[in-house]
Amino acid sequence: MLMNLILTRENLIEALKRVEKNKGSHGIDGMSVKSLRRHLYENWDTLCDSLKKGTYQPNPVRRVEIPKPNGGVRLLGIPTVTDRFIQQAIAQVLTPLFDLTFSEYSYGFRPNRRGHDAVRKARRYISEGYRWVIDMDLEKFFDKVNHDKLMGILASRIQDRLVLKLIRKYLQAGIMINGVVYDAEEGTPQGGPLSPLLSNILLDKLDKELEKRGHKFVRYADDCVPRKQLKCA
Repeated sequence: MLMNLILTRENLIEALKRVEKNKGSHGIDGMSVKSLRRHLYENWDTLCDSLKKGTYQPNPVRRVEIPKPNGGVRLLGIPTVTDRFIQQAIAQVLTPLFDLTFSEYSYGFRPNRRGHDAVRKARRYISEGYRWVIDMDLEKFFDKVNHDKLMGILASRIQDRLVLKLIRKYLQAGIMINGVVYDAEEGTPQGGPLSPLLSNILLDKLDKELEKRGHKFVRYADDCVPRKQLKCA
C-alpha cells in the first residue's frame, strides 16, 4: 500500500527536512516551521493513526495575494506546516511513479529540471529554423482544476484508496479569507508541495495531445510555448 510507503521513517524524515529547508509562512493555525519538529514529536502517534485510518482532516489553506510583475495578483493558498509536511511526504512517493511517464517537453516542478533547461530547449528550436511561436498561458489554471477529472486520472494509476481519499480531502479542504472558510469546489491552490505534482499530472494530457499533433513545444507549469511544425525558408 502506498500509505505505508508514505509513512516510512525515511520518507517522513526527508519530508520534514525539506519543509524546514523551504521555510515559508504559517497557515491558519499560526504555527511556524520552527515549531513543526516538536509538534510532530508530541503528536505523531495521534496523527499517524488518523492517516492510517483515513480520518485525518486537513485544514483550510490561508489565502495570500502576491503581486505579479505585469500587474494583477497571484493567488496562493498556504497550508499549515503540518499539512505541508504530509503533502511533501505524499509528493515524494508519488513523484517517481508519475514523473517517468511525463513528457520530455515538460520542465516545471520536476526533478533535475529547471527553467534554464526549458529556455535552452526553446533556443534549440530556433537554431533548427523554427520561427512561428505561440505563447499559451492557461488563465487561472490552478484555481480552475476540475477535481473529478484529476481524481479520475489519479485513480487510474493509484490503487490505495486511503491515499486517494486523502488527496481529495486536500483538494476540498477549503480556503480561509479574512477569517471565513470558503468551500473549494475546484482548483488546487498554489502554495503546497502537492499542488505542482497534481498540476503536472493533469497537464500531461495536454502534453501528450501536442506530441500527437507533432508540435515542438516547451511547457513550464501552466505556461506553454508551442512552435509551428513548418520551418522558415
